[in-house]
Amino acid sequence: MSTPSDKALVPFVSVDNMMRLIHHIGVEPMLRDLAAYIESDFHRWELFDKTPRVASHSDVGVIELMPTSDGEAYGFKYVNGHPKNTAEGLQTVTAFGLLADVYTGYPVLLTEMTMLTALRTAATSAMVAKYLAPKGSDTMAMIGNGAQSEFQSLAMKAICGVETIRLYDKDRAASEKCAANLASTGLKTVICTSPEQAIEGAQILTTCTADKQNATILSDNMVGAGVHINAIGGDCPGKTELARGILERSDVFVEFPPQTRIEGEIQQMPEDFAVTEFWQVVTGQTPGRTSDRQITLFDSVGFAIEDFSALRYIRDKVKDTPYHYDLDLLADPDDPRDLFGMLQRAKA
Repeated sequence: MSTPSDKALVPFVSVDNMMRLIHHIGVEPMLRDLAAYIESDFHRWELFDKTPRVASHSDVGVIELMPTSDGEAYGFKYVNGHPKNTAEGLQTVTAFGLLADVYTGYPVLLTEMTMLTALRTAATSAMVAKYLAPKGSDTMAMIGNGAQSEFQSLAMKAICGVETIRLYDKDRAASEKCAANLASTGLKTVICTSPEQAIEGAQILTTCTADKQNATILSDNMVGAGVHINAIGGDCPGKTELARGILERSDVFVEFPPQTRIEGEIQQMPEDFAVTEFWQVVTGQTPGRTSDRQITLFDSVGFAIEDFSALRYIRDKVKDTPYHYDLDLLADPDDPRDLFGMLQRAKA
């Protein structure tokens, strides 16, 4: 029986190795690195295949595939969203991803993406805030203190210079968890008793709640002029976090409109509601923040190109390191036409 050749072995990054890699690089340096990869791919946005994610909805959650390609590499992420999982001791969101070579079709990376998605989501938020948030922003309200909250906070610190995080969650234990996890990071945290209290003095307002319903986390009269809203909780039809009036007063920036109109805050707006694709801001085709009193809103639902950026980054970082295993994932007969012969020799 022949042993697999190097070209048939696929690097696999397990959860354990992903955590080892993050600690090796450092959380904040890795967030900055990921933001740079994402920003680079936003500059190349027009090269990519783009489609809304392929979603399979059930009464308890959603399972999605998020594919894209830049013509040289192909990537996809499998991801679920099940809010009921928390009560059962399970993660709301889990994911894994694959990167492949377009020329051969062979996979070149298989990796966990539960941890990686948290990092890339936070890196995207902060990369966008770098363009849209008021200059000198030093305080963020973090409304919804679940699995994303620490990553979002650290990304805003590492990339935008935020110093204070004002925390609110309907479950105070979640806020206490977040504050404890951030205690040694250099960030000041303030646990608040209401969303209204959380947004006091904050220039950046991040909403990230888990319940899949049309909720009003921020009402229209709560949001004053001159703030940047980072709305990242919307990720499926029928789930919103912001009052419609906020959208009407804001300049809204999105990743890919056909997907955001299905899953984002703008699903509650008419089909012709004007939005700006954020890649156009990155490339200088469209202005971002233009005045001190402007309300900017990043209606983020996550897009496949951001995952592609994260996959590229992990591929580059784990090469020639101990932070992966080589999987015998691909059949590799000595004669490509003799797959059955390979099977027979294995029996011998």
